[in-house]
Amino acid sequence: MRLHVHRWGSGPRVVLVHGVLLGGREAWRAQRPLTERWTLLAPDRLGHGKSPEGVQDFEVDAELIAEQVLDEPAHLVGLSYGAIVAMLAAARRPEMVRTLTVVEPPAAGVVRGHEVVDAWDAELRRLLAGSLEDPREVFEVFFPLAGVPLPIPDPVPETLRRGARALIGMRPPGDAELPLDALASAGFPMLVITGDHRPEYEIIADAIANRTGAVRDRVTGMGHLVPDVGEPFNARLESFLNHGE
Repeated sequence: MRLHVHRWGSGPRVVLVHGVLLGGREAWRAQRPLTERWTLLAPDRLGHGKSPEGVQDFEVDAELIAEQVLDEPAHLVGLSYGAIVAMLAAARRPEMVRTLTVVEPPAAGVVRGHEVVDAWDAELRRLLAGSLEDPREVFEVFFPLAGVPLPIPDPVPETLRRGARALIGMRPPGDAELPLDALASAGFPMLVITGDHRPEYEIIADAIANRTGAVRDRVTGMGHLVPDVGEPFNARLESFLNHGE
């Protein structure tokens, strides 16, 4: 299976891995100003955008991105579920990673046994294993759980309808066994960013940073959709990318 990869700009390569609802083109719209200095590569994961249909599975996505997109050295950035994918892909091909930035990974498994995170993970698993088909009903549950600070659009556009279909039945992010020791010893700089809106993301991000030695930061204003704040996120990201050049 070949992933569709959106490409914009010129300069050093930055691979942007999206989350669970929107494909690469929609998820990273606020990062277009970076195309003046960077080549942005935004793959559509399976079940999204112009890529083939497929069940969302972080292991499958990581293998595809490692083999098909990390074929040249690049900075790697992942959002939400895509942050888990990015970490797994980076561990597969560390020689191709200049820097790794992960934004709000819902990797509950790294702090398994933490009461607050376990309860949140259980709610998410109930949604993913459920039988909801109406996109609005899916989003009524998912938006508060994920921390999406937006109203549900009416009517729901097809991009979000496809995202809702890809959400139900996907492999739960809490199942991910992250190779944190391998990332810690890989040699590339790592940044972990959260939006400071739900304690679960903060707890998970702190644990990842502590285990890997990553730089830890927060960019607030859009809840889970941290990149959508635009310039504050872009400036923080670009500063970090320049550190890795």
